[in-house]
Amino acid sequence: MTLTVLGSLPHDPLAFTQGLVLRDGLFYESTGLYNRSSMRIVDPATGGVLLFRPLDGRFFGEGLELVGDRLIQLTWKEETALVWDAETLEPINAFSYEGEGWGLCAKQSSSPDPILVMSDGSSWLTFRDPDTFEIVGEVEVLIEGVPISNLNELECVGDLVYANVWMTDLIVVINPTTGQVVGRVDASSLRGLLPSTEGIDVLNGIAYDPETGSFYLTGKFWPTLFEVTITPPA
Repeated sequence: MTLTVLGSLPHDPLAFTQGLVLRDGLFYESTGLYNRSSMRIVDPATGGVLLFRPLDGRFFGEGLELVGDRLIQLTWKEETALVWDAETLEPINAFSYEGEGWGLCAKQSSSPDPILVMSDGSSWLTFRDPDTFEIVGEVEVLIEGVPISNLNELECVGDLVYANVWMTDLIVVINPTTGQVVGRVDASSLRGLLPSTEGIDVLNGIAYDPETGSFYLTGKFWPTLFEVTITPPA
């Protein structure tokens, strides 16, 4: 699949990006690290933080999704999903789960409510009920029959799931019904467009704008967020 850069936006270089969502002209971002994790609402044009909620120091923020008026934020090893009011970032609930939390997105289902798709750093995706966080299914992700692990930040787009592969510049495109990887995106060219690569960490953070068809990609401690298109081979 081909990645084409359309433009760039400023991004907080102190943000250890773990989850990124675009809705109604705003970015919702989860950042990680112990004693530095946060939930934030960000102005895309300036990269300025409009609303900020620090996490308790015992939590390491991870993947994020917006479901209705609720933000659901995973934590890494704390087996807790934090639920925030999307307008005020006030805490409203929390879910418990077993294992690690890495990425999260919501795909449409046959019912009126979406199904959450969660990664845990393995080759498996877990499907969860957005109201109870109970497991409703799972699938192993394979490339030509071989499991691919380190699935990280997720973005659900139509019938597909886009996943960062931790420690690489690769994004894999997954059919969540079968677990098969149906496309691969090499995003290594983005590093060369950064004003500096000093102090940056890995590529991580995918948001999709259904109105324009653009994707927004960034990384941990990246000073830039890129608007791109991702197209299949002709």
